Amino acid sequence: MNRWPLPDPMSLAFAEAQKAVEAGEVPIGAVVIKDGAVIAAAHNAPRGLHDPTAHAEILAIRTAAQALGNERLDGCELWVTLEPCAMCAGAISHARIGKLYYGASDPKGGAVEHGARVFEQEQCLHRPEVYSGIGEAEAADMLRTFFAARR
Repeated sequence: MNRWPLPDPMSLAFAEAQKAVEAGEVPIGAVVIKDGAVIAAAHNAPRGLHDPTAHAEILAIRTAAQALGNERLDGCELWVTLEPCAMCAGAISHARIGKLYYGASDPKGGAVEHGARVFEQEQCLHRPEVYSGIGEAEAADMLRTFFAARR
């Protein structure tokens, strides 16, 4: 699927997104890295968990916080296949994640470079370093294929 080699954390996020597809969920995956080690990985699960907040980023952040025993994820990186929505961007800020890497942009629901642009707001508590477009084509293809199969 990859058009060129992706960084390992993004490859893991894509593997999580594939798990979402297999579960009938929108294919989004997320991975939290601390000091080079994976401390959490998750995929979208709002339908399966009957929880509208069960986005991949939220589930990965919750798992990482439990693993570290701290609600602050200082020094952590979040790798996600799609631009985070406003809810997830808010959680990223509250968790104090240091770096955010994401694949495809989301003009409709994203809130990092689109929509609310959460990290640009004066009220934003913490602004991570943001790196976009990593695996963008692959993420967009995965999403298009998923939605085409449901139409």
